[in-house]
Amino acid sequence: MKIFVLLSRIPWPLEKGDKLRAFNQVKQLSKKHEIILCALNTYRKADKQAAFKALQPYCVSVTFVDLSWMGILLNLVKAWLNGKPLQSGYFYSRAAAGKIEKLLQQHQPDVIYGQLIRVAEYIRHIDLPKAIDYQDVFSMGMKRRMQVSGWIAKPFFMAEYLRLQRYEAAIFSDFDIKTIISEPDRLLIPHPKRHEILIVPNGVDQDFFKPMDVEKKYDLVFTGNMAYPPNVNAVEFLANDIMPRVWKIRPETRLLIAGATPDAKVRAAASKNIIVSGWMDDIRNAYASSRVFIAPMRIGTGLQNKLLEAMSMGLPCITTSLAKKALLAKENEDILVADDADKLAKQVIELLTNQTLASKLAANGNALVHQYYDWEAATAGLESAMTKLFSEQAN
Repeated sequence: MKIFVLLSRIPWPLEKGDKLRAFNQVKQLSKKHEIILCALNTYRKADKQAAFKALQPYCVSVTFVDLSWMGILLNLVKAWLNGKPLQSGYFYSRAAAGKIEKLLQQHQPDVIYGQLIRVAEYIRHIDLPKAIDYQDVFSMGMKRRMQVSGWIAKPFFMAEYLRLQRYEAAIFSDFDIKTIISEPDRLLIPHPKRHEILIVPNGVDQDFFKPMDVEKKYDLVFTGNMAYPPNVNAVEFLANDIMPRVWKIRPETRLLIAGATPDAKVRAAASKNIIVSGWMDDIRNAYASSRVFIAPMRIGTGLQNKLLEAMSMGLPCITTSLAKKALLAKENEDILVADDADKLAKQVIELLTNQTLASKLAANGNALVHQYYDWEAATAGLESAMTKLFSEQAN
């Protein structure tokens, strides 16, 4: 089967959740099928040569389509005037659509697979078997951002939330297969037939993310793309509310914030006991050199890959109920969960002083990841649905 994969970003390097998901799904699907990959590119400094080298072993064709900043600005205006979400307008270009159509004509794929609603406009009306990966519920993510934003930004976030909600429902019937990352996310899709959406969870590379014998330099660690608003919000929560409470009891506690492109608010959180590393060539060093992982997420949607990676590396983990919803973990057995700063701070102190509890959570979390979060198993459901669709269309 020939699968045309359309992405809103080049899936390399793997510093963002959608890139990680796309890369590993392509890798798994390529074991039995031919992959024609097309990725949009809005980042001028993208290392296309490195990305091509990483992707080429899994694809029969790799194409990167550049979107100019002037074109993006124009398309944002068009989207706003046409009532479409900016998430769609930002990534849609008529010139890019022409290139994508030529690729489809050239390769004649059996199935089209688009990742995120950002690319839906390119393929929703093409008469071929096709799938769309909602992955996250963008509308709910926007609503949560609106709830924590200042009064000036609230009207903008509200407008985008409503547009996204309408668009998520509008494209539903345009695709034969719809996928999403978790059951809680599926329940948030604004469509009466959302039960038809296939749950395709993420996995973790357990051979790569495994316990390492490294000196523990930090007590706590939080990782992720540090320009992503939910992560920026979590850092502010950590630095301004949680850590001061921890320091009252354990003034020597050190926190490592590791991840690409730290926002100005993240950089401003740096202090004697809060280290902001920025990009790390090997993120495993951040996990391995820390005692406890914390992900105090208050906004955003989807499954937090950072939690899977931390568990796979044998760290005891703390998170909020928002992030816990998408995770098949038992509270107080596999992970600790709290939402307010006082409780989160107490859990940090507990794990740093109670080695028995820390070891239990670390072992249980690691076992959980090995049982449920494997890329091959996770992608098998998607591959099966595509194969069935292709067979039905062929007959």
